[in-house]
This record gives sequence, structure tokens and C-alpha cells, in this order.
Amino acid sequence: MRLQPVDGSDARAVLRGLRGAVLGAGPAIVLGSAAGLPEEVPAGTAVVVTTSGSTGRPKSVAISRSALTASALATADRIGAGAWLLALPAGYIAGVQVLVRALVTGREPAILAGSFSAPAFAAAAGAMASSEHGLRVPTYTSLVPAQLQTLLDAEDAGLATGLSSFEAVLVGGQSLPPVLAERAAAAGVRVVRTYGSSETSGGCVYDGIPLDGVGIRIVGGEVQVSGPTLADGYLGEPERTDEAFVRDGGGIRWYRTGDAGSFDGVLRVTGRLDNVIISGGVNVSLDRVEQVVRALPGLTDAVVVPVSDERWGEASVVAVAAELTAGEVDDLRQRVRDAVGAALGAPARPRGILALPKIPLLSSGKPDRRRLAAIAAQAAKEAARREGAAGGLQTPDE
Repeated sequence: MRLQPVDGSDARAVLRGLRGAVLGAGPAIVLGSAAGLPEEVPAGTAVVVTTSGSTGRPKSVAISRSALTASALATADRIGAGAWLLALPAGYIAGVQVLVRALVTGREPAILAGSFSAPAFAAAAGAMASSEHGLRVPTYTSLVPAQLQTLLDAEDAGLATGLSSFEAVLVGGQSLPPVLAERAAAAGVRVVRTYGSSETSGGCVYDGIPLDGVGIRIVGGEVQVSGPTLADGYLGEPERTDEAFVRDGGGIRWYRTGDAGSFDGVLRVTGRLDNVIISGGVNVSLDRVEQVVRALPGLTDAVVVPVSDERWGEASVVAVAAELTAGEVDDLRQRVRDAVGAALGAPARPRGILALPKIPLLSSGKPDRRRLAAIAAQAAKEAARREGAAGGLQTPDE
């Protein structure tokens, strides 16, 4: 089967490509860089999602049409079928799945025009058809937490975004801060938390419960996923595929997510297995630190990143989007350290606060953690030069 590059920033081009790849005879489409990829892919392949990966190592995830449709149908079984609004970038798996769900149900998706904003979302939501053959058509959309917060802030400011009119709003891509979930519930928004990745054709666990056909197991503390929604692997990388996708004694194929968690019928993800620092000889999960920090008032968007530390080996800083005076930085630092120390112990306490005009984001809407870590490292060096010790960190001049 031929592989056709498609511009992931052009949602309608992605929709056209998916219409042929999922409902027709192809060709398969590639989203992201096609450099170094073969021109032909195995029969049945629908989409190759190429990303830089969380560590910066590129990966090209090959997903079959059967996996995409299995995911879309399982979603409809769980939350219902209806009309979908695309508010996410179409070049990522979450955006792809919004379009696939629409195609599978036979309804043209609504597509948000231009860059995401509360007014643009409101306009797109308002333009969606509300009835079909005299019957109400349920509507659905999918967001990342930052988008949800933008819409809730707009609602608080008096803009009717239409968010509460959706039958369900899928929220994934990263953990949903409890404070934000509470705000959404108070606003009448029916949020469904999703968990998944490109390797699982997008969200495969909703509110902690696996979709029908999806299996979850915990091996050595790692969350592993099985079922019909799994990708075929990494295109052109058989060794990497074999490392991430394994078979058990019964021949069942499992995807090793790299996430830490527990499962007793409800999946609870506690963070990345590799997002751990060793501070003073103690293992500290930065994901758990971030969860504690984000529970504090006004810090739902805070991001915790690692920095080197001459005394402890490694430490962390908390990046916030705010203009703070030196005194406010010191006060916030103490509040954060007290909360984290009480919840996780003294070794987990962040070393400082990194105050930025805004948190840098990836095109997917997630925080750019690699960029933040680089900014934090530079800020720490400058603070050490100025003061001879690291306390609260101010934004470096750029």
C-alpha cells in the first residue's frame, strides 16, 4: 500500500486522507515528517503518526484501519454516537480519532476554524446541527486540559462557549488537575477523562475503565495495554517495535506504556516510570510532585521539571506562568515546599520557582518540558552566579 504525506495542520486535508484510508482503498497517510519512511506500507495500514517522542527520539507509529475503527466503535458504545467537533490539531492521534469517529458514524465533523480560542470554539459549537430527522443529535468534542481551562475562563468572563451543551467532552493528553475537573463539573460540563497514546489508537481507557475489548495489566509497576486498538508498531524499526510490543505466554500482544500505575478494575496512572529523579539518594517521581503542586490554588497549569543540584545531585523547580516580585516568588516557593514536603517527604520538595510570561507549549497543546528544563537550567546557572546559591528562580533574560 502506498504512503501519502498529508499536512497535519490542514484539518480538511487530513479528513480527506482519512476518508480514503479508513473507509476506502487507501492510500495510507503519514502525519508529520515523512523523511526516511518507505513509500510502501503493509496492507491495512491507515495512518502513520510521526512525532518526536517524549525524549526527542522520533517515532513513526503505524496504525491499521481496523485498530482505528475498533477504537471509534468502542467509544460510541461507551459514550454514545453523535456529531463531533474537532478542536484539536488534526495531525495528532487525538485529532485523528475525532475525525475517524465522525466518519464511522457517517456524520461530517465540525472543524474549528483557525487557531484555538474561546470565541472560535463557541462559533464552531454554535454552528453544529442540533437535530436530524426531528431528533436531537448528541454532540461530542475532545480537548486537552489547557483548552478546557481557556473555555472555563471565558465562561467566567461572560462568554457563552456552548461547552455544557456537549453530551461528553473527552479530556486527555495529560493529567486533569482536580481543581479544573471541579470547575468543569460546577459549570455543567460532562468531562470524560481519557488515557491512551498513538500506540493505542488514542484514548482506550475512559474515567479509569478500559473500553470494551481493551485489557490492562500491571507488570513491574508498568501499565500495559492489549486489545484490538493497538498499533502495528514503529514503521521501519522492528527492534523498537519488539521492545514496546510484547506477547505473553498465551500469545496475547501487549503494549508497554512506560507509565507507572495500578489497576483493580479502575486504572490509576501515577506518572512516567522515566520521570524520576534521584535527590539525595531518594527516588522522587516528578509526576507525583506535579500532582501535589497543581492541587494548590492558582497552580493548575504549573509544570515541574528537573534540574541538576550540586548538593543533592538532582532537584526540581516549578514553572508557573506569572509575573511575580522577588517576595512573591519566595512566598510561593515556601508554600509549594511545605505542601510537597507534607505529602511526599522532604527530598521531594522543589528547589525553586521559575516565573515565566507563559508556559511554552508543543503544537499538541502539551507543555514543552524539554524547553522548560533548558530554561530552568539556564536560570539556575544565572541565579548561582548572582547569589552563590539557588533559591527562587526568576526568568532569564532572553
